[in-house]
Amino acid sequence: MTLCKGNPCVGVSCFLVTMAWARHEQEAVQKRTFTKWINSHLAKHKPPLEVNDLFEDIKDGVKLLALLEVLSGQRLPCEQGRQLKRIHWVSNIGTALKFLEGRKIKLVNIHATDIADGRPSIVLGLIWTIILYFQIEELTSNLPALQALSNSNSSVDSTASCETGSPPMKRKVTNKFQGNAKKALLRWVQCTAAKDFGIEVKDFGSSWRSGVAFQAVVHAIRPDLVDMEVVRRRNNRENLEEAFALAENELGIPRLLDPEDVDVDKPDEKSIMTYVAQFLKHYPNPQHSEGDGQQDELLLGSIPTFALSVSREERKMLRELKVFLDQLERDLLRAQATEGSLTDKYQAFKNFHVQYEMKKKQTDQLLQPVHKEGKLSVDQALVKQAWDRLSARLLDWHIHLDKSLPGPLGVIGAWLHRAEMALREDIPLQHVHEETANVLHRKLEQHKVKLLKSLESHRQTFTQIHKDRSVNGVPVPPEQLQDMAERFNFVSTSSHSHLIKLEFWEIKYRLMAFLVLAEAKLKSWIIKYGRRESVELLLQSYLSFVEGHRFFDQYEIIFTALKQAAEVYVKSDSSIDEAEGVSKFLTETTAQWKNLALEVRSVRSMLEEVICNWEKYSSTVASLQAWLEDAEQMLNRSEGAKRDFFRNLSHWIQQHMDMNDAGNFLIETCDETVSRDLKQQLLLLNGRWRELFVKVKHYARADEVDKLRQDYQDGINTLKMFMDATNEKMTAPVQVSFLNVRAFVQDVEV
Repeated sequence: MTLCKGNPCVGVSCFLVTMAWARHEQEAVQKRTFTKWINSHLAKHKPPLEVNDLFEDIKDGVKLLALLEVLSGQRLPCEQGRQLKRIHWVSNIGTALKFLEGRKIKLVNIHATDIADGRPSIVLGLIWTIILYFQIEELTSNLPALQALSNSNSSVDSTASCETGSPPMKRKVTNKFQGNAKKALLRWVQCTAAKDFGIEVKDFGSSWRSGVAFQAVVHAIRPDLVDMEVVRRRNNRENLEEAFALAENELGIPRLLDPEDVDVDKPDEKSIMTYVAQFLKHYPNPQHSEGDGQQDELLLGSIPTFALSVSREERKMLRELKVFLDQLERDLLRAQATEGSLTDKYQAFKNFHVQYEMKKKQTDQLLQPVHKEGKLSVDQALVKQAWDRLSARLLDWHIHLDKSLPGPLGVIGAWLHRAEMALREDIPLQHVHEETANVLHRKLEQHKVKLLKSLESHRQTFTQIHKDRSVNGVPVPPEQLQDMAERFNFVSTSSHSHLIKLEFWEIKYRLMAFLVLAEAKLKSWIIKYGRRESVELLLQSYLSFVEGHRFFDQYEIIFTALKQAAEVYVKSDSSIDEAEGVSKFLTETTAQWKNLALEVRSVRSMLEEVICNWEKYSSTVASLQAWLEDAEQMLNRSEGAKRDFFRNLSHWIQQHMDMNDAGNFLIETCDETVSRDLKQQLLLLNGRWRELFVKVKHYARADEVDKLRQDYQDGINTLKMFMDATNEKMTAPVQVSFLNVRAFVQDVEV
């Protein structure tokens, strides 16, 4: 600590290390808790399954689908087998994510590839969402005061993206319901356990460290199991250990936590919520308890539910606003019908418009939806109708006044309203990204032709009128003319930036449509395959799409155009939020493309591998069947004939192995019908092979033995020739002379 205080850099490093360590510890606790929770459910699967390493075991999606089957009671399609490839992992995980989305659980930007990579934060986020939906939401929704809270669409939701198939935003899952579920669960603990013993439980963190709160929850369910006076005298670890043991042994609640997980400065909130929620299943039905009404009142007092109407004060304000708007509309209609000069009428319009603007902020606040799904109360709906009607009348009056201006200024006034509407128009999102891009393209062309060209044609005329303050000598109301000048300037300055915006959004949706198409194609390729001909057609389709349409080049072209358009768009729009949004979109699209491109490239190798195995299997089966026919007939021939025939048995052993390797690969990767046929064919051929091999396996080394015999005989012959030559030299007479002796010795040495 002294080192950290003396050196600021070291202090920062210590802090970062501490933060990293805390995150690691939190992740480790969640991993252990979630693993135990998963295993408590997978034990009910047939056959039972078990997760040992959460981040590894979830990668192929098999156990994830099994967990969802147990939780939902539904049967889900699953790719299984010992030789599953990554594309099958991704397919399984995709099935799981699609199932969750079908339950209205919106998993924003959690991709199958992230789970297949075993990314800890994404895996833990996914499991937490499953726990939240299938356990915590389900159990807390059974509390009487929460039934109203959960009778709309599933409240497990995440930050919204604009459309299914949109590029991923970096992977943070949040839940609208989480806050309500957490409050409900906490209030349940406070009402049923904590208040009776004066225990302060204010969160799902440090309030549980002592173990007293866990003991109180057990006591609320089975008072005979816990002596709270004894509990208060024990230390944290003792209380935690006994509470977890009692819950497991007496209540049948799986032990998801260990004392060392909770007896820390900052216990993990999600782990404790997961564990505590299990007690709800064992708590007596509050509808049959004596404190029924009081408990409901306590819960309703602490949890805002959309079932409750707006307050009396708000209702009073809404009704007063409705009366005001109705009166303002009547006054407006009378003013429109009053005779007078254009100047007087425009001044009257301005007075009404000022009152309208003064009420706008109050109206917007009071029209905030009360219901979760965006519905308005009856009073709100009536105010909205009155407000919309008043807005339309004011706009119509304004257009009429501008059109009433003399000569070309009236034409410019009508055009100005059309231009303002075009600039205010929202981007028309369609169900399909490609349709949205097409609509944007049409609007872009209209903007260029109608707005920009008209702007240039009207500019000179309006400038002259504004300078003269009259049209052909006829005076123009000065205030109306000045307002038009400001609006004309707004249209002039905004039209170019609007054009840039439309160009950016068109390319953006082109890219999004391209990615959706690519993902759809990828899904059509990641399937259980058929026979060789169908796989070859699939490969042909793949090559036609990827190479024929220059798939990867297309992405680069669109993305490059998007980056250029984005740069211009950000410069034209000074909004920091918009700039951050564009940057985020580009970053996340790049990440999505990286994963998608990797998966698309892997498809080709997978298809080629399947075709290669079909080729190997077909050729080995054909040759092996023919050989088996001959071999079975050869068993009745002489020993010499059999020896000659089975001399190359080792070659057929290899052929047999190749056939089984290819066949087993195809069984794992092909559809059920093809796999069944392959299994039957292999069963018959392997049966014939085993029956034959038992009788002829001793011939397997015949060639090797013959070769050894030949090598031995060749060695003997070579040695005999050497000995004969040596003997001849040693017995031959040698004339005694120095030169002769030296030559003899050299000859012998050689």
